Amino acid sequence: MSVRILVADEHEVVRHGLRNMLSGTDIKVVAEASSSDAVVRLAAKHKPDLILMEMRMPDGDGLTALGRIKMDRPKLPVLIFSGFDNPTYVARAVALGASGFVAKALGKEKLVDAILKAAKGDNLWTRDELRRVTGALATPRLATDVDAPLTQRESEVLKKLATGLTNKEIAQSLDISYETVKEHVQHILQKIGVSDRTQAAVWAVRKGLV
Repeated sequence: MSVRILVADEHEVVRHGLRNMLSGTDIKVVAEASSSDAVVRLAAKHKPDLILMEMRMPDGDGLTALGRIKMDRPKLPVLIFSGFDNPTYVARAVALGASGFVAKALGKEKLVDAILKAAKGDNLWTRDELRRVTGALATPRLATDVDAPLTQRESEVLKKLATGLTNKEIAQSLDISYETVKEHVQHILQKIGVSDRTQAAVWAVRKGLV
């Protein structure tokens, strides 16, 4: 029995390449999405066995779509498929219930194996990947009942930070200076009681801010 998957990536060449690569295997691409909204819509329409999804999308990051999908179908396996090996992305993906992370540079045999294992319900997170975020996920102060009186601007910066943007990218996105962003980030970490950006991203996810 074949595994029906939904492929989500903004680049047509990537989606086409995956479809060709998986042709002749036990994996069938039943739908393709180029945006986070399309992923959510097509997942509901086609009810795939698994979603293979890029983290960065033109209308919002793929992890936001992951959260929406998991609300509707919590047991649906979702594999993050990306060239961005960012600790913040990994932390958010773990917190949101993704089945694992596979790099775009992965060969056909390993990719097929990862998809088939995840479709069966296996967790593909490696020990090294989990070690990078275990501290953030287990930090006691990350409970969602922590009352953090963030200003409107701090909340905006936190949302951008939680999507994996660098301070420079946040500054450009919000049209503020790099130094101002650094100051906001330090205030955010102090207010929510965490020590780094990864922990802040996980806190934001659990608080429902992203």
